[in-house]
Amino acid sequence: MSVVIVGGNDRMATRYKDICEEYNCKAKVFTQMSSNFESKLGIPDLVVVFTNTCSHKMINSVKRKSQKHDIPVARIHNASANALKNILENYCF
Repeated sequence: MSVVIVGGNDRMATRYKDICEEYNCKAKVFTQMSSNFESKLGIPDLVVVFTNTCSHKMINSVKRKSQKHDIPVARIHNASANALKNILENYCF
């Protein structure tokens, strides 16, 4: 399963990837808006958006991409490791 994580803390990016590996998920993490952001998202199985640490522009890009390709989006306010684990437990198992 492929997961894209949008938002979150810069210093937690590697931790987010490690947590996804524990759930047998391949992860991309975007904590900052990059050029060609929408194309870099790809077509994952799940997009996790940490709304507290994410810009409106990033959220709008995710929304467009998810509607176009029917990708599930999990939005959560808190950008903690436990919040990510809870989301992955609901979607991966």
